[in-house]
Amino acid sequence: MAELSKVIHVRNVGHEISENDLLQLFQPFGIITKLVMLRAKNQALLQMQDVASAMNALQFYSNVQPTIRGRNVYVQFSSHQELTTMDQNSQGRGDEPNRILLVTIHHMLYPITVEVLHQVFSPHGFVEKIVTFQKSAGFQALIQYQLRQSAVAARTSLQGRNIYDGCCQLDIQFSNLDELQVNYNNDRSRDFTNPHLPSEQKGRSSQAGYGDVGVAYPQMANAAAIAAAFGGGLPPGISGTNDRCTVLVSNLNPDRIDEDKLFNLFSLYGNIVRIKLLHNKPDHALVQMGDGFQAELAVHFLKGAMLFGKRLEVNFSKHPNITQGADTHEYSNSNLNRFNRNAAKNYKYCCSPTKMIHLSTLPQDITEEEIVSHLEDHGAIVNTKLFEMNGKKQALVLFETEEQATEALVCKHASSLAGSIIRISFSQLQSIRETS
Repeated sequence: MAELSKVIHVRNVGHEISENDLLQLFQPFGIITKLVMLRAKNQALLQMQDVASAMNALQFYSNVQPTIRGRNVYVQFSSHQELTTMDQNSQGRGDEPNRILLVTIHHMLYPITVEVLHQVFSPHGFVEKIVTFQKSAGFQALIQYQLRQSAVAARTSLQGRNIYDGCCQLDIQFSNLDELQVNYNNDRSRDFTNPHLPSEQKGRSSQAGYGDVGVAYPQMANAAAIAAAFGGGLPPGISGTNDRCTVLVSNLNPDRIDEDKLFNLFSLYGNIVRIKLLHNKPDHALVQMGDGFQAELAVHFLKGAMLFGKRLEVNFSKHPNITQGADTHEYSNSNLNRFNRNAAKNYKYCCSPTKMIHLSTLPQDITEEEIVSHLEDHGAIVNTKLFEMNGKKQALVLFETEEQATEALVCKHASSLAGSIIRISFSQLQSIRETS
Protein backbone atom coordinates (compact mmCIF):
# COMPACT_ATOMS: atom_id res chain seq x y z
CA MET A 1 0.00 0.00 0.00
CA ALA A 2 1.27 3.46 -0.88
CA GLU A 3 2.55 5.76 1.82
CA LEU A 4 -0.14 7.81 3.56
CA SER A 5 -0.81 11.11 1.84
CA LYS A 6 -3.46 13.80 1.82
CA VAL A 7 -3.53 13.44 -1.99
CA ILE A 8 -5.93 10.85 -3.42
CA HIS A 9 -5.41 9.31 -6.84
CA VAL A 10 -8.66 8.46 -8.71
CA ARG A 11 -8.71 6.14 -11.76
CA ASN A 12 -11.30 5.31 -14.43
CA VAL A 13 -12.55 8.91 -14.49
CA GLY A 14 -14.56 8.85 -17.74
CA HIS A 15 -14.98 12.04 -19.74
CA GLU A 16 -18.62 12.24 -18.63
CA ILE A 17 -17.43 12.74 -15.03
CA SER A 18 -17.08 16.38 -14.03
CA GLU A 19 -14.96 18.00 -11.35
CA ASN A 20 -18.16 18.61 -9.47
CA ASP A 21 -18.97 14.87 -9.40
CA LEU A 22 -15.59 14.16 -7.80
CA LEU A 23 -16.00 16.92 -5.26
CA GLN A 24 -19.32 15.44 -4.19
CA LEU A 25 -17.69 12.04 -3.71
CA PHE A 26 -15.06 13.39 -1.29
CA GLN A 27 -16.64 16.44 0.33
CA PRO A 28 -18.28 14.42 3.15
CA PHE A 29 -14.77 13.55 4.44
CA GLY A 30 -13.32 17.05 4.74
CA ILE A 31 -12.23 20.12 2.87
CA ILE A 32 -10.77 19.57 -0.60
CA THR A 33 -8.02 22.09 -1.30
CA LYS A 34 -7.02 21.13 -4.86
CA LEU A 35 -8.33 19.03 -7.71
CA VAL A 36 -6.48 18.24 -10.93
CA MET A 37 -8.22 16.38 -13.75
CA LEU A 38 -5.78 14.28 -15.80
CA ARG A 39 -8.19 14.03 -18.73
CA ALA A 40 -5.78 12.34 -21.12
CA LYS A 41 -5.32 9.46 -18.66
CA ASN A 42 -8.91 9.31 -17.36
CA GLN A 43 -7.53 10.03 -13.90
CA ALA A 44 -7.71 12.75 -11.27
CA LEU A 45 -5.69 13.91 -8.29
CA LEU A 46 -7.47 15.39 -5.33
CA GLN A 47 -5.86 16.99 -2.30
CA MET A 48 -7.66 16.94 1.05
CA GLN A 49 -6.92 19.45 3.80
CA ASP A 50 -5.07 16.81 5.86
CA VAL A 51 -4.02 13.16 5.84
CA ALA A 52 -6.78 12.19 8.31
CA SER A 53 -9.51 13.31 5.87
CA ALA A 54 -7.90 11.36 3.05
CA MET A 55 -7.62 8.28 5.28
CA ASN A 56 -11.30 8.50 6.25
CA ALA A 57 -12.31 8.71 2.60
CA LEU A 58 -10.18 5.75 1.52
CA GLN A 59 -11.24 3.68 4.49
CA PHE A 60 -14.90 4.29 3.67
CA TYR A 61 -14.41 3.51 -0.03
CA SER A 62 -12.51 0.31 0.72
CA ASN A 63 -15.87 -1.10 1.92
CA VAL A 64 -18.19 0.74 -0.47
CA GLN A 65 -17.42 0.76 -4.20
CA PRO A 66 -17.48 4.45 -5.28
CA THR A 67 -19.45 5.01 -8.49
CA ILE A 68 -20.14 8.18 -10.45
CA ARG A 69 -22.87 8.27 -13.11
CA GLY A 70 -22.97 4.47 -13.10
CA ARG A 71 -19.20 4.08 -13.56
CA ASN A 72 -16.96 2.48 -10.91
CA VAL A 73 -14.01 4.70 -9.98
CA TYR A 74 -10.94 3.41 -8.11
CA VAL A 75 -9.22 5.36 -5.36
CA GLN A 76 -5.86 5.06 -3.59
CA PHE A 77 -3.25 7.26 -1.93
CA SER A 78 -1.22 9.21 -4.45
CA SER A 79 2.57 9.01 -4.53
CA HIS A 80 2.46 12.84 -4.29
CA GLN A 81 2.51 14.22 -0.75
CA GLU A 82 1.39 17.61 -1.99
CA LEU A 83 -0.07 18.94 -5.24
CA THR A 84 1.89 21.90 -6.49
CA THR A 85 0.90 24.15 -9.33
CA MET A 86 3.73 22.47 -11.21
CA ASP A 87 1.87 19.17 -11.34
CA GLN A 88 -0.95 20.97 -13.02
CA ASN A 89 1.33 22.70 -15.50
CA SER A 90 2.97 19.46 -16.49
CA GLN A 91 -0.34 18.71 -18.17
CA GLY A 92 0.58 21.49 -20.59
CA ARG A 93 -3.01 22.51 -20.22
CA GLY A 94 -4.73 22.30 -16.94
CA ASP A 95 -5.66 24.56 -14.10
CA GLU A 96 -3.35 27.53 -14.63
CA PRO A 97 -5.89 30.26 -15.51
CA ASN A 98 -5.53 31.76 -18.97
CA ARG A 99 -7.86 33.84 -21.15
CA ILE A 100 -7.87 31.07 -23.79
CA LEU A 101 -9.91 27.93 -23.13
CA LEU A 102 -9.47 24.55 -24.80
CA VAL A 103 -12.92 22.98 -25.15
CA THR A 104 -13.50 19.34 -26.09
CA ILE A 105 -17.05 18.30 -26.97
CA HIS A 106 -18.12 14.75 -26.12
CA HIS A 107 -21.24 12.91 -27.39
CA MET A 108 -21.47 15.29 -30.33
CA LEU A 109 -24.82 14.23 -31.78
CA TYR A 110 -25.28 17.63 -33.40
CA PRO A 111 -22.66 19.60 -35.29
CA ILE A 112 -21.25 22.58 -33.42
CA THR A 113 -20.21 25.78 -35.21
CA VAL A 114 -18.52 28.99 -34.14
CA GLU A 115 -22.00 30.57 -33.94
CA VAL A 116 -23.23 28.10 -31.33
CA LEU A 117 -20.01 28.28 -29.30
CA HIS A 118 -20.28 32.06 -29.32
CA GLN A 119 -23.86 31.84 -27.99
CA VAL A 120 -22.71 29.51 -25.22
CA PHE A 121 -19.55 31.36 -24.16
CA SER A 122 -20.32 35.05 -24.77
CA PRO A 123 -22.60 35.50 -21.70
CA HIS A 124 -19.43 35.21 -19.57
CA GLY A 125 -17.48 38.01 -21.24
CA PHE A 126 -16.29 39.43 -24.55
CA VAL A 127 -15.13 36.58 -26.81
CA GLU A 128 -12.42 37.85 -29.16
CA LYS A 129 -11.69 34.74 -31.24
CA ILE A 130 -12.87 31.15 -31.75
CA VAL A 131 -11.10 28.40 -33.71
CA THR A 132 -12.59 24.89 -34.10
CA PHE A 133 -10.83 21.72 -35.29
CA GLN A 134 -11.20 17.96 -35.40
CA LYS A 135 -8.66 15.97 -33.36
CA SER A 136 -8.40 12.30 -32.45
CA ALA A 137 -9.86 13.33 -29.06
CA GLY A 138 -12.94 14.54 -30.96
CA PHE A 139 -14.21 17.97 -31.86
CA GLN A 140 -12.30 20.74 -30.11
CA ALA A 141 -12.36 24.51 -29.99
CA LEU A 142 -10.10 27.25 -28.68
CA ILE A 143 -11.96 30.23 -27.26
CA GLN A 144 -10.11 33.45 -26.55
CA TYR A 145 -11.66 35.97 -24.16
CA GLN A 146 -10.57 39.57 -23.81
CA LEU A 147 -10.14 39.07 -20.06
CA ARG A 148 -8.77 36.17 -18.04
CA GLN A 149 -11.52 36.44 -15.42
CA SER A 150 -14.15 35.87 -18.16
CA ALA A 151 -12.44 32.59 -19.10
CA VAL A 152 -12.28 31.53 -15.45
CA ALA A 153 -16.00 32.36 -14.98
CA ALA A 154 -16.96 30.49 -18.16
CA ARG A 155 -15.01 27.39 -17.15
CA THR A 156 -16.48 27.39 -13.64
CA SER A 157 -20.00 27.77 -14.95
CA LEU A 158 -19.91 25.51 -18.04
CA GLN A 159 -17.50 22.65 -17.22
CA GLY A 160 -19.31 19.31 -17.63
CA ARG A 161 -22.52 20.94 -18.90
CA ASN A 162 -24.34 19.85 -22.08
CA ILE A 163 -24.95 22.35 -24.88
CA TYR A 164 -28.11 20.42 -25.85
CA ASP A 165 -30.21 18.07 -23.79
CA GLY A 166 -28.32 14.84 -23.20
CA CYS A 167 -25.46 15.48 -25.65
CA CYS A 168 -22.61 17.78 -26.73
CA GLN A 169 -20.96 17.82 -23.31
CA LEU A 170 -18.36 20.52 -22.64
CA ASP A 171 -14.98 19.51 -21.25
CA ILE A 172 -13.07 22.74 -20.60
CA GLN A 173 -9.42 23.31 -19.72
CA PHE A 174 -7.20 26.36 -19.84
CA SER A 175 -5.02 26.47 -22.93
CA ASN A 176 -1.34 27.36 -22.68
CA LEU A 177 -1.48 29.52 -25.83
CA ASP A 178 -1.05 33.29 -25.60
CA GLU A 179 -2.91 34.43 -28.71
CA LEU A 180 -5.07 32.69 -31.33
CA GLN A 181 -4.29 33.18 -35.01
CA VAL A 182 -7.48 33.52 -37.12
CA ASN A 183 -7.21 33.92 -40.91
CA TYR A 184 -10.81 33.43 -42.01
CA ASN A 185 -14.24 34.30 -40.64
CA ASN A 186 -16.54 31.34 -41.32
CA ASP A 187 -18.33 28.47 -39.56
CA ARG A 188 -15.02 27.06 -38.28
CA SER A 189 -13.11 30.14 -37.13
CA ARG A 190 -14.00 33.72 -36.32
CA ASP A 191 -12.20 36.85 -35.18
CA PHE A 192 -14.91 38.97 -33.55
CA THR A 193 -12.49 41.91 -33.35
CA ASN A 194 -11.93 41.87 -37.14
CA PRO A 195 -15.17 41.35 -39.11
CA HIS A 196 -13.43 42.14 -42.43
CA LEU A 197 -11.47 38.86 -42.75
CA PRO A 198 -12.30 36.78 -45.87
CA SER A 199 -14.56 33.77 -45.35
CA GLU A 200 -12.29 31.37 -47.21
CA GLN A 201 -9.15 30.92 -49.22
CA LYS A 202 -9.75 32.00 -52.80
CA GLY A 203 -10.87 29.06 -54.88
CA ARG A 204 -11.91 26.94 -51.95
CA SER A 205 -15.53 26.35 -51.04
CA SER A 206 -16.42 27.59 -47.60
CA GLN A 207 -18.07 24.26 -46.84
CA ALA A 208 -15.15 22.09 -47.89
CA GLY A 209 -13.82 21.95 -44.36
CA TYR A 210 -17.06 20.57 -43.00
CA GLY A 211 -15.86 17.06 -43.82
CA ASP A 212 -12.92 17.56 -41.48
CA VAL A 213 -15.23 18.43 -38.63
CA GLY A 214 -17.11 15.13 -38.92
CA VAL A 215 -20.56 16.60 -38.51
CA ALA A 216 -23.69 14.50 -38.34
CA TYR A 217 -25.34 15.96 -41.45
CA PRO A 218 -22.62 17.03 -43.89
CA GLN A 219 -25.08 18.83 -46.19
CA MET A 220 -26.24 21.09 -43.37
CA ALA A 221 -23.72 23.88 -43.25
CA ASN A 222 -25.86 25.52 -40.59
CA ALA A 223 -26.48 22.37 -38.60
CA ALA A 224 -25.37 23.80 -35.29
CA ALA A 225 -27.57 26.84 -35.66
CA ILE A 226 -30.44 24.47 -36.46
CA ALA A 227 -29.87 22.41 -33.35
CA ALA A 228 -29.67 25.61 -31.30
CA ALA A 229 -32.92 26.91 -32.79
CA PHE A 230 -34.90 23.73 -32.23
CA GLY A 231 -33.55 22.89 -28.79
CA GLY A 232 -31.27 20.12 -30.00
CA GLY A 233 -33.94 18.25 -31.94
CA LEU A 234 -35.58 18.88 -35.31
CA PRO A 235 -39.11 20.15 -35.97
CA PRO A 236 -41.71 17.35 -36.38
CA GLY A 237 -41.76 16.07 -39.95
CA ILE A 238 -38.20 17.24 -40.73
CA SER A 239 -35.63 14.45 -41.29
CA GLY A 240 -32.47 16.56 -41.54
CA THR A 241 -31.09 14.04 -44.05
CA ASN A 242 -32.27 15.57 -47.34
CA ASP A 243 -29.44 16.63 -49.63
CA ARG A 244 -31.48 17.98 -52.56
CA CYS A 245 -31.14 21.78 -52.66
CA THR A 246 -33.53 22.63 -55.51
CA VAL A 247 -37.28 22.93 -55.07
CA LEU A 248 -39.96 22.82 -57.78
CA VAL A 249 -42.93 25.15 -57.14
CA SER A 250 -46.05 24.69 -59.24
CA ASN A 251 -49.63 25.97 -59.45
CA LEU A 252 -48.34 29.53 -59.21
CA ASN A 253 -50.40 32.45 -60.48
CA PRO A 254 -48.33 33.40 -63.58
CA ASP A 255 -49.92 36.87 -63.86
CA ARG A 256 -48.85 37.94 -60.39
CA ILE A 257 -45.68 36.00 -59.51
CA ASP A 258 -42.08 37.00 -60.24
CA GLU A 259 -38.63 35.93 -59.01
CA ASP A 260 -38.37 38.57 -56.29
CA LYS A 261 -41.75 37.61 -54.82
CA LEU A 262 -40.69 33.96 -54.70
CA PHE A 263 -37.42 35.05 -53.11
CA ASN A 264 -39.31 36.95 -50.39
CA LEU A 265 -41.31 33.83 -49.52
CA PHE A 266 -38.62 31.12 -49.79
CA SER A 267 -35.91 33.19 -48.08
CA LEU A 268 -37.85 32.67 -44.82
CA TYR A 269 -36.52 29.09 -44.80
CA GLY A 270 -32.93 29.53 -45.99
CA ASN A 271 -30.56 31.43 -48.25
CA ILE A 272 -31.55 31.56 -51.93
CA VAL A 273 -28.90 30.83 -54.57
CA ARG A 274 -30.97 31.40 -57.74
CA ILE A 275 -34.54 31.24 -59.04
CA LYS A 276 -35.86 30.38 -62.50
CA LEU A 277 -39.42 30.76 -63.82
CA LEU A 278 -40.13 28.06 -66.44
CA HIS A 279 -41.26 29.71 -69.67
CA ASN A 280 -42.71 26.52 -71.13
CA LYS A 281 -44.76 26.05 -67.91
CA PRO A 282 -45.54 29.56 -66.68
CA ASP A 283 -47.07 28.33 -63.41
CA HIS A 284 -43.84 26.49 -62.48
CA ALA A 285 -40.59 27.77 -60.97
CA LEU A 286 -37.34 26.31 -59.64
CA VAL A 287 -35.82 27.66 -56.43
CA GLN A 288 -32.28 26.64 -55.43
CA MET A 289 -31.71 26.89 -51.66
CA GLY A 290 -28.42 27.11 -49.75
CA ASP A 291 -28.48 23.44 -48.66
CA GLY A 292 -30.67 20.38 -48.40
CA PHE A 293 -31.94 21.18 -44.92
CA GLN A 294 -33.16 24.62 -45.97
CA ALA A 295 -34.88 23.08 -49.00
CA GLU A 296 -36.56 20.53 -46.72
CA LEU A 297 -37.87 23.32 -44.46
CA ALA A 298 -39.30 25.17 -47.48
CA VAL A 299 -41.05 22.04 -48.85
CA HIS A 300 -42.38 21.16 -45.39
CA PHE A 301 -43.72 24.59 -44.40
CA LEU A 302 -44.95 25.88 -47.82
CA LYS A 303 -46.71 22.80 -49.21
CA GLY A 304 -50.33 23.76 -49.78
CA ALA A 305 -49.89 27.44 -48.90
CA MET A 306 -52.32 29.83 -50.61
CA LEU A 307 -50.89 32.68 -52.70
CA PHE A 308 -52.65 34.92 -55.25
CA GLY A 309 -55.71 32.65 -55.26
CA LYS A 310 -53.76 29.43 -55.92
CA ARG A 311 -52.72 26.56 -53.63
CA LEU A 312 -48.96 26.06 -54.06
CA GLU A 313 -47.44 22.68 -54.81
CA VAL A 314 -43.88 22.50 -53.42
CA ASN A 315 -41.67 19.45 -54.05
CA PHE A 316 -38.00 18.55 -54.37
CA SER A 317 -36.77 18.94 -57.96
CA LYS A 318 -34.97 16.18 -59.83
CA HIS A 319 -32.37 18.83 -60.80
CA PRO A 320 -29.55 19.04 -58.22
CA ASN A 321 -29.13 22.73 -59.07
CA ILE A 322 -30.26 25.40 -61.49
CA THR A 323 -27.82 26.15 -64.32
CA GLN A 324 -27.03 29.85 -64.42
CA GLY A 325 -28.34 31.51 -67.57
CA ALA A 326 -30.07 34.52 -69.10
CA ASP A 327 -33.39 33.39 -67.64
CA THR A 328 -32.18 32.84 -64.05
CA HIS A 329 -32.15 35.42 -61.26
CA GLU A 330 -29.07 35.31 -59.05
CA TYR A 331 -29.45 35.79 -55.29
CA SER A 332 -26.33 34.13 -53.84
CA ASN A 333 -24.74 37.52 -53.09
CA SER A 334 -27.96 39.27 -52.13
CA ASN A 335 -27.75 41.07 -48.80
CA LEU A 336 -31.45 40.30 -48.43
CA ASN A 337 -30.66 36.63 -47.73
CA ARG A 338 -31.70 36.24 -44.09
CA PHE A 339 -29.50 33.35 -42.95
CA ASN A 340 -26.08 35.01 -43.28
CA ARG A 341 -26.58 36.57 -39.85
CA ASN A 342 -28.38 35.16 -36.81
CA ALA A 343 -28.99 31.82 -38.51
CA ALA A 344 -30.21 30.20 -35.27
CA LYS A 345 -32.76 32.97 -34.73
CA ASN A 346 -34.04 32.70 -38.31
CA TYR A 347 -34.43 28.92 -38.09
CA LYS A 348 -36.40 29.37 -34.89
CA TYR A 349 -38.91 31.59 -36.68
CA CYS A 350 -39.54 29.06 -39.50
CA CYS A 351 -43.23 28.13 -39.69
CA SER A 352 -46.05 27.72 -42.19
CA PRO A 353 -47.73 30.97 -43.26
CA THR A 354 -49.84 32.54 -40.49
CA LYS A 355 -52.31 35.45 -40.41
CA MET A 356 -49.84 37.58 -38.49
CA ILE A 357 -46.73 39.19 -39.94
CA HIS A 358 -43.82 40.71 -38.04
CA LEU A 359 -42.15 43.85 -39.43
CA SER A 360 -38.67 44.95 -38.40
CA THR A 361 -36.00 47.50 -39.42
CA LEU A 362 -38.72 50.17 -39.39
CA PRO A 363 -37.89 53.88 -39.21
CA GLN A 364 -37.86 55.21 -35.61
CA ASP A 365 -40.63 57.76 -36.26
CA ILE A 366 -43.00 55.38 -38.10
CA THR A 367 -46.74 55.45 -37.22
CA GLU A 368 -49.32 52.65 -37.28
CA GLU A 369 -51.25 54.63 -39.94
CA GLU A 370 -48.25 54.55 -42.29
CA ILE A 371 -47.85 50.80 -41.77
CA VAL A 372 -51.55 50.16 -42.45
CA SER A 373 -51.56 52.25 -45.64
CA HIS A 374 -48.41 50.43 -46.83
CA LEU A 375 -50.04 47.00 -46.42
CA GLU A 376 -53.82 47.40 -46.71
CA ASP A 377 -54.05 46.68 -50.48
CA HIS A 378 -53.34 43.03 -49.58
CA GLY A 379 -56.40 42.45 -47.39
CA ALA A 380 -58.37 43.52 -44.37
CA ILE A 381 -56.11 44.34 -41.43
CA VAL A 382 -57.71 43.21 -38.15
CA ASN A 383 -55.17 44.65 -35.74
CA THR A 384 -51.70 46.24 -35.59
CA LYS A 385 -49.24 46.89 -32.82
CA LEU A 386 -46.12 49.02 -32.95
CA PHE A 387 -43.46 48.35 -30.29
CA GLU A 388 -39.78 48.74 -29.55
CA MET A 389 -37.24 45.94 -29.04
CA ASN A 390 -33.62 46.75 -28.13
CA GLY A 391 -34.27 50.35 -29.15
CA LYS A 392 -35.54 49.34 -32.63
CA LYS A 393 -39.08 49.87 -33.92
CA GLN A 394 -40.98 46.71 -34.87
CA ALA A 395 -44.63 45.92 -35.60
CA LEU A 396 -47.14 43.08 -35.69
CA VAL A 397 -49.93 43.18 -38.28
CA LEU A 398 -52.85 40.73 -38.14
CA PHE A 399 -54.80 39.96 -41.34
CA GLU A 400 -58.08 38.07 -41.68
CA THR A 401 -56.51 35.15 -43.57
CA GLU A 402 -53.13 33.46 -44.02
CA GLU A 403 -53.32 34.14 -47.75
CA GLN A 404 -53.58 37.91 -47.23
CA ALA A 405 -50.64 37.87 -44.81
CA THR A 406 -48.62 35.78 -47.29
CA GLU A 407 -49.39 38.20 -50.11
CA ALA A 408 -48.37 41.18 -47.96
CA LEU A 409 -45.09 39.44 -47.06
CA VAL A 410 -44.36 38.40 -50.66
CA CYS A 411 -45.09 41.89 -52.08
CA LYS A 412 -43.73 44.11 -49.32
CA HIS A 413 -40.74 42.34 -47.72
CA ALA A 414 -37.61 44.37 -48.61
CA SER A 415 -39.78 47.28 -49.81
CA SER A 416 -39.07 50.84 -48.80
CA LEU A 417 -41.27 52.41 -46.14
CA ALA A 418 -40.59 56.04 -45.14
CA GLY A 419 -37.00 55.63 -46.31
CA SER A 420 -36.20 52.27 -44.61
CA ILE A 421 -35.98 48.85 -46.26
CA ILE A 422 -38.32 46.76 -44.11
CA ARG A 423 -38.08 43.07 -43.22
CA ILE A 424 -41.21 40.93 -42.94
CA SER A 425 -41.61 37.42 -41.56
CA PHE A 426 -44.52 35.35 -40.25
CA SER A 427 -45.20 35.58 -36.52
CA GLN A 428 -46.20 32.48 -34.56
CA LEU A 429 -48.10 34.61 -32.03
CA GLN A 430 -51.81 33.82 -32.05
CA SER A 431 -53.06 37.30 -31.19
CA ILE A 432 -51.86 40.82 -30.49
CA ARG A 433 -52.10 41.55 -26.79
CA GLU A 434 -52.80 45.12 -25.83
CA THR A 435 -50.08 45.13 -23.17
CA SER A 436 -46.93 47.02 -24.05
